[in-house]
Amino acid sequence: MIWDVEFILGHMNYWLFIVLMMVGFYIVVAKGNLLKKIVGLNIFQVAVFMLYISVGKITGGTAPIFPADLTGHIEYDPSILYSNPLPHVLILTAIVVGVATTSLGLALIVRIREGFDSIEEDELVEIERAMMIADNAEHGSSMGGRA
Repeated sequence: MIWDVEFILGHMNYWLFIVLMMVGFYIVVAKGNLLKKIVGLNIFQVAVFMLYISVGKITGGTAPIFPADLTGHIEYDPSILYSNPLPHVLILTAIVVGVATTSLGLALIVRIREGFDSIEEDELVEIERAMMIADNAEHGSSMGGRA
């Protein structure tokens, strides 16, 4: 059977990534606090980073640096097992984008807190609804009652 102990333990890193991704996803979906949502996004992001890095690692693989002879010709040996550096390079870029996204999200949360005195999603929806009702009462007649 495919679900034996060897299979489960052999793919333990994938199970851990799935659990970590689902924890991050749950935090984003279930929590109303905007700061907790940013933390959930970061947990999800780290799980994806770890997944890509683990896929790029090959047991017994070496760096893909091909030796050259004195004339400059590359001597490629097909018997040597090389690791793929592309996932690691992509994750370095993704980490920079993730830090920038997190800092932008935190800056927006600070501005929301200054403007509305709350970072709870339910309270912000109620504040926005009250603002819409007040705006409709003030300007609704000039727009034919459809503001």
